[in-house]
Amino acid sequence: MNRMQRTSPLAILAFAAIGIAVGLLVQLARSAGGSPPLVPPVSLAATLLVIAVVLIVLAILLRRAVRSGSDEEHRGGPRRPVNPFHAVRLLAGARAGQFAGALFAGFAGGSVLQLLTRTVPPPGSTWVPMLLVLIGGIVLAVCGILAELLCRVPPHEPEPEPGQDDAHGAGFAP
Repeated sequence: MNRMQRTSPLAILAFAAIGIAVGLLVQLARSAGGSPPLVPPVSLAATLLVIAVVLIVLAILLRRAVRSGSDEEHRGGPRRPVNPFHAVRLLAGARAGQFAGALFAGFAGGSVLQLLTRTVPPPGSTWVPMLLVLIGGIVLAVCGILAELLCRVPPHEPEPEPGQDDAHGAGFAP
């Protein structure tokens, strides 16, 4: 049976490194052209945090549905089925959140890094949005990792083959 592989930490670090490089290059190009630094809107940081919260909430709800279904199965109660398409979409969203969070955090980190090299420090109205996007990107990446872990399905026991006796006496012996 084919198992889903976890997202590699190296892939997340690669996205962060790409973000750092792009952030540095964009700020260097703007500085060389005499333009002010690119300041991301504060709403970007808020949006990253909202996406992180939505990912975690959906992952917790999915985990509860999977756990309650497996617990009730052992108690003999009805099992509420989990839509596999919902689970796959949530897993894809978690992975996208990891990559996007790393990319945005890297971009903001590269921008802050470039600002540190300036001889005249920029005002706080330039620093604060960049730091908020950096924090929002890190939170989104971490929430994506947690959501991916919560999407793991517990292993199930193999069903008995036809013709074998099981604990409930449904099978028959030849």
